[in-house]
Formats: sequence, C-alpha cells, structure tokens
Amino acid sequence: MLVPPPHPISKWLVTTDWLAANLGAPGLVVLDGSYYLPAMKRDAAAEYLAGHIPGAVRFDIDAVADHSTDLPHMLPSPESFATAVGKLGVSDQDTIVAYDGHGIFASPRVWFTFRLFGAKNVFILEGGLPKWKQEGRPLESAPVSRPVKTFAARKDRDVVASLERVQQALASHSAQVVDARPAERFRGEAPEPRPGVRSGRMPGSYNVPSTSVVKDGLLLSPDQLRQAFTAGGLDLDKPVITSCGSGVSAAILWLALDALGKEPAALYDGSWSEWGARADLPVATGPA
Repeated sequence: MLVPPPHPISKWLVTTDWLAANLGAPGLVVLDGSYYLPAMKRDAAAEYLAGHIPGAVRFDIDAVADHSTDLPHMLPSPESFATAVGKLGVSDQDTIVAYDGHGIFASPRVWFTFRLFGAKNVFILEGGLPKWKQEGRPLESAPVSRPVKTFAARKDRDVVASLERVQQALASHSAQVVDARPAERFRGEAPEPRPGVRSGRMPGSYNVPSTSVVKDGLLLSPDQLRQAFTAGGLDLDKPVITSCGSGVSAAILWLALDALGKEPAALYDGSWSEWGARADLPVATGPA
C-alpha cells in the first residue's frame, strides 16, 4: 500500500512533491473535491474541465449526498456512498488524495467523508491546486474515468452530530460547539448566503473562523492553531463539536484540531443551514 511520509503539521497532509512523484502509482486515487460558496462566484465543474491534476477524478459533494433533504450536501447513507464512489473508481483500500481549487477549503470535507465511511488512507494535498499551479506542475483538461471498483462502506464511529445532539450539548455543556463561519456571520452582522436562513449563531456556541487556521492554502503551525482556538474561547481539553454554514468548513476545524491531537467528538452536518432555517430555534446576535 502506498503511504506518504509523515507531514510535520498533520499526518493527513501530503506535499505536492510527493504527489507529483507518485502520480499514476497503483492504488493511488486523486480527487478534485472543489466546492465554492455562491459568493465566491466560481464554477467548480467548469474549472475541473478547464484544468486539473493529471488523473484526478471529480468528486462533487453536492452529487454524492443525501438527496432526500433540502439541506445542502448532507452526508449520504453508507450504501449510497459506496455505490457512488465505486462508480468513480475508488476503493476503500486505495490511497486517496483530495485537493480543491481554493487551497484547503472543501478538501477536508472530502477527507472527513471518506474516513467516516471506512477508508483508512485518505489525505489532503497541502496547498491544493493553487500551490500545484504556482509550482508549474502539469495539468490536464476533460473528465477522467476509472474502472468501477468496490467500496466497502461502513460507519465505525458516531461522529456525525444531529440537531438533537447539538441541542443537548449546548444545554448540558457536555461539548463545546465551535462555528467555523466568519465572525461577521457568527455575530449576525452579515447576511447568510442561503435564502431563508437567519443571521446569527447558536446561543452558547464558540467562533473560530476557518480562515484563522488556514492561510494561503496551508494549515498553520501547531502553535498558531492552538492560539486560534484559545482566542475563540475553547478549552482544548474538553469535547468539541465542529459546525459551520453547511458542514464544509467544519471539517477544516476538524483537521486543525486533529493536528493538535484533539480530534473532535463530532461534526454537525446540518450546521447553520439547518439551525438558522428553523424558526423554532433560538438565535443569538452581537458579540459573544
């Protein structure tokens, strides 16, 4: 099995040098997991067709999702996930490297999802596609197809938090709910990008914007990560549930906490898209 050398910041990161040296190796699958918020005004599918890392398969978090809900890109069932990624040519035994076109934005969500469903060797490309391009490395256009494989999906742990579990954590203080959205959205000073979702935050939640743990597509050093979480008021020795707008940047906080040896208790998949759309749930605004 192809295993990258340990990265000094996180065991789940791989360098562009390593990926370039191993492209095309048996058992290696590269996934373009790019996803953008509406405000970013970027088209992930079009950008993939225009130029991606050679051999990379597009992984669309909106397509490989639970389509029985109106909430965006919610996690699918293990059976649905296995069918979808098997068709993409991905096995749970492969070494998987996910990247995105922003640097480190959506790739941690892809990493979290594959690990949730039982893949053990899933990594994130440090710096993503921007760093790959800056280094003048090759790109290819047009879609990539791989032979169909079998993905044996399973959920080993209860690390996806429901609304009820988050409510219980907030009420009992059994876990700290930390929100990765920008501070302006957390305080209710900026509108939400999705129609029908109120501005503000879950009362009692904490704010550590994902931009405070990643810079220029690179995960910050452990000392800087620790400072970011401490500045947000978190006690790193207590359980954490990560949250955000729709479960994407919550995975960035998961990656950052894992790098500190503090893997979270759960990720709230519905996040603010669910909570903020519910008129029966309380909302706090202003400084925390």
